[in-house]
Amino acid sequence: MPDLPSLQARLAEVSHKPGVYLHKDRLGSIIYVGKARDLRKRLSSYFMPSGKTRADRKTRALIDSICDFEVHEVRNEQEALLLEGKLIKQYRPRYNVSFRDDKRFLLVKVNFDDPWPKFQTTRLKKSDGARYFGPFAHSGALRATVAWLNKEFGLRSCRPRNPGEQDYKHCNADVIRNCMAPCVAKVKRGDYLEQLEQACDLLSGKGKREQLKSLKVEMEQAAVKLDFEKAARLRDVIVNLERALSPTRQFTRGRGVPTTVQPTEDLAELGDWLSLDGPPAIMECFDISNISSTHIVASMVRFKNGLPDNQNYRQYRIKTVNGQDDFASMAEVVRRRYGRILKENMEANPEVAESTQDSHVETLRRLAAEGKSPVILPDLVIVDGGKGQLSVSVAELQRLGLGGLPICGLAKQREEIFFPGESEPVLIPHDRGALKLMQRIRDEAHRFANRYNELLLRKRVKESLLDDCPGISPAKKKALLRRFGSVARIKEATVDQIAGMSGFSMKSAEGILAWLKRD
Repeated sequence: MPDLPSLQARLAEVSHKPGVYLHKDRLGSIIYVGKARDLRKRLSSYFMPSGKTRADRKTRALIDSICDFEVHEVRNEQEALLLEGKLIKQYRPRYNVSFRDDKRFLLVKVNFDDPWPKFQTTRLKKSDGARYFGPFAHSGALRATVAWLNKEFGLRSCRPRNPGEQDYKHCNADVIRNCMAPCVAKVKRGDYLEQLEQACDLLSGKGKREQLKSLKVEMEQAAVKLDFEKAARLRDVIVNLERALSPTRQFTRGRGVPTTVQPTEDLAELGDWLSLDGPPAIMECFDISNISSTHIVASMVRFKNGLPDNQNYRQYRIKTVNGQDDFASMAEVVRRRYGRILKENMEANPEVAESTQDSHVETLRRLAAEGKSPVILPDLVIVDGGKGQLSVSVAELQRLGLGGLPICGLAKQREEIFFPGESEPVLIPHDRGALKLMQRIRDEAHRFANRYNELLLRKRVKESLLDDCPGISPAKKKALLRRFGSVARIKEATVDQIAGMSGFSMKSAEGILAWLKRD
């Protein structure tokens, strides 16, 4: 049960400004992320007896689990929405439903290298030389604003990258004065780009106040002339512009997000708690995901200086284990990861491999210090689990000659940290940054493993029944689907029709139909 008096006392310190709040359980884990126009008013509703009485079962369970909260103030509701989505994706709280998928807020992209650039909406920012605007919290308002910008500045909205006369024949945008028709050279490229730059300035917020003022004057004039249809249309444009172009900051990982995370201090504290030689600058964490016995996968995530090193994440499909066996699966992935690191280092430095008398760990550390290591060993290895997962991982490291590599197991139930050969776990207080750092890397490994498992399951669902049919090669499967179009139509075919195809006999045709029509 939450300590209501202490939580209610802390509410007096919370402002009435917009922002995002994070609820935590007794272990310090984030269980819910929410946004509010008024932080104090919204948080107060959780700790009022009447609020709990009127709440549904899920909300009552959430309230019973709250033991602490954290707030982050922002400038407006749009920023609160963006930050809420970012934090839900980062922490994946159990009581949140929205934003837990990988869907992102909309961006607007303009590639000035195109023959005739145009506005495009996207959810992923790439390093492709294009100019990006956003993210934008309100997708509907953004799409309406982009449509208005295209019409107002005469920009093209057609699909072809380089439209020509053939495309112009099927387009009415020039006829209704919505486009300058660059496809048939009615405007020079320089003049078109000048109009596009003006639209980009407005989309980035420059001149927004003057534009809104002008639109409001035009709306009022239309209303005076009793042209209410035009006035209503201008009103919608104004509303969409105000919602879409409301100033917001970009809340990206490690930049611009208000946070209590202090990587340098957390790393130093973790090194002290675990009695390491120093702060573990490089950490690798493993997790197994076996939602079903069909696809058993593992993940390895790497943190560098306390922050995710996404480019060095790895995903594994378990190859040598039958059924759901977390211990054997963990042993396999640890063996594959560090066996590969050892092999790559020795192949890159054959003279060292032949002459060294040191342990493999000391050798690889020395190579890293000399800048000769293609893959640097971590300062700490973390396996998700207790003594069982830890013991099999240690055994694999010893077989590889890497027994001196620091390794521990993090058991989720009480957040106990186990070390090889020690019966008693290390218990770091739940309010310490050191433990929160370990929780972050463990939760990231769990998220990454589950994401890979879900990807494989979705892929499996899309696979045809023909994949399991005996005697069907990929080439035959492709030929059947090209000939009949679907599995359902193959079922309706006759033996003679299938046998008449190249590469199929009467016997194989009968076998295929028998397989597909079985109960």
